[in-house]
Amino acid sequence: MSAPTILVVDDEPDIRSLVQEILEDEEYAVRVAADAADAREALRAGRPDLILLDIWMPDTDGITLLKEWAEGDGLPCPVVMISGHGNIESAVEATRLGAYDFIEKPLSLAKLLLVVERALEADRLVRENRGLRAESEGVPEPVGDSAVIREVRAQARRIAGHHTWVLITGEAGSGKRNIARYMHAHSPRSGGPFVEVAAGSLAGGSSAAPELFGSEQDSRVSYGRLEQANQGTLFIDEVADLDMGAQVRLLSALTAQKFHRVGGADPVAVDVRVLAATRTDLELEVREGRFREDLYYHLNVVPLRVPPLREHPEDIPALLDFYLERFVARDKLPRRRFTEAALARLRAYPWPGNVRELKNLVQRLLILGEGEEIDAREVDAALGGAAGSAPEARGLPFDQPLREAREDFERMYLQHQLREAGGSVGELAKLAGMERTHLYRKLKALGIDPHDY
Repeated sequence: MSAPTILVVDDEPDIRSLVQEILEDEEYAVRVAADAADAREALRAGRPDLILLDIWMPDTDGITLLKEWAEGDGLPCPVVMISGHGNIESAVEATRLGAYDFIEKPLSLAKLLLVVERALEADRLVRENRGLRAESEGVPEPVGDSAVIREVRAQARRIAGHHTWVLITGEAGSGKRNIARYMHAHSPRSGGPFVEVAAGSLAGGSSAAPELFGSEQDSRVSYGRLEQANQGTLFIDEVADLDMGAQVRLLSALTAQKFHRVGGADPVAVDVRVLAATRTDLELEVREGRFREDLYYHLNVVPLRVPPLREHPEDIPALLDFYLERFVARDKLPRRRFTEAALARLRAYPWPGNVRELKNLVQRLLILGEGEEIDAREVDAALGGAAGSAPEARGLPFDQPLREAREDFERMYLQHQLREAGGSVGELAKLAGMERTHLYRKLKALGIDPHDY
């Protein structure tokens, strides 16, 4: 992993040189800026890991610059304020705007190094905890001891040690995202970020995907998912949902390891490993002209197939135990156990929704059930309603105000169409006649997660 990059913004040349020298002696990568204009340009050049920002500068003061950076997506990284004229009001305002700390001149070099170390460590922990929260719905590794799962684990570990792109294929709910996280955790990039992006939420063409590539507008810079994944792993979920414009731009960025932000003039260099997942037959998509052949072959350097649950039913008891323990510990749900008859029913069930369906079933049985045992009758009842009833069977919401009724109908309609589409947002967009970016926003607003379908 490369050394953390620190941007030093100070109008005093002696201070800049001294701080740069001290930090470089500690093996940090250092960039310097003499004023706010230089600092803005430095942020356009690339995202630093930490900013040391002087308050008093000739063109724009540090508090104003901090406020500018805090707008929109928030501060790009930890910021430590430096001032030779420190006062309580400035320190309070800087803290309110999100600054990590506030130190005064003349600088104590020992204190400066300690604050830098602590700020970088605090940011690392924040990113790590964010990753752990995102991972909490997944599993630390593929659960099970069948020959099928042992081979998947071994293959994932072998692939993880290389820097090649990987195409992960498998049915909905089979655990493709978990495999991607598992490979990142066992890769040389494990100390770097793991950044996810849903392919269907990206827009192509001339407006090309600020979410993925970031943007520049006036003096503001927004760092997209690709830049956030620098020195780490970018996971593209349901890559078949990328439209042609996004495919072209993504291929260009990842092969050249540089790209332009939306509205930006200068290229940004990145070092990213790509793991992509799909439930779709990409070879068929290529033949039918919906997916670029060159991007397919770049992604498919190393293919990894995640098997559906019906191909390793001997792992069902281990998966049930894993999720029972997880929900008891995490959600404080009452501990229950499956009877032998219930286990027999679950082993024989085809699991069209795979591991995700099993996880949801366990959670539902713990929340809604009573008693220490889960018997076959309760399992049969839960499986009978596992897919959810159709919206027609639940009746329309005539007894609500129009706005709430419309939202309920939209939710039922989109849930129904998601089932018809097998959880594919691309297919849902066709069925509903909606543009995918708008559709993703609508699903989020209605609290619908396509992964549940």
